[in-house]
Amino acid sequence: MNIVLFGPPGAGKVTQSKYLVDKLKNFQVSTGDILREEIKKNTDIGQQIINNMNEGKFVSDKIVNQLIEIMIFDPQKKNKLIFDGYPRSLSQAKHLDLLLDKSNQKIDYIFFLNVNKKTIIKRIEKRKTIEKRSDDDLDTILKRYDTYMETTRPVLDFYSKNPNFHEINGTQEIDQITREIEAFINV
Repeated sequence: MNIVLFGPPGAGKVTQSKYLVDKLKNFQVSTGDILREEIKKNTDIGQQIINNMNEGKFVSDKIVNQLIEIMIFDPQKKNKLIFDGYPRSLSQAKHLDLLLDKSNQKIDYIFFLNVNKKTIIKRIEKRKTIEKRSDDDLDTILKRYDTYMETTRPVLDFYSKNPNFHEINGTQEIDQITREIEAFINV
């Protein structure tokens, strides 16, 4: 089963995807983790990523798509992917459909965790003290949220036409969100 979780930074995608990975024995495809790994390796791509993140911009679709393609074509991960934070743009969503089609896969469920800006700020400030992430300062958070809302509106429109699309109130408690997702996927 392939699942897409999307929502603004701090919406709870990581929490829900980790739960689903454990529950379904799937693999998490976290663009954030993949990008941070490139940064850690100190590659040229990693440097481009760090510059974009520090400016509150998204990493280019070309870079993200290259990194995602590797995961999709891994035979051990076929039909066992939880996409966390990908796709973020309409071109990424269309590219994902192409890649999945080429690999004889599909998206089984799409969950949009809808969260307001006030809740996001509160959650990310808490996450910053716990996880010590360098991309979690307030100015960067606000830029990322605004950029997310602007670039993701077409993705939301694109996926909302899919019968497997479900919008979930992401301001709920974690266990309430989990129960809603479980009800849809029948686990």
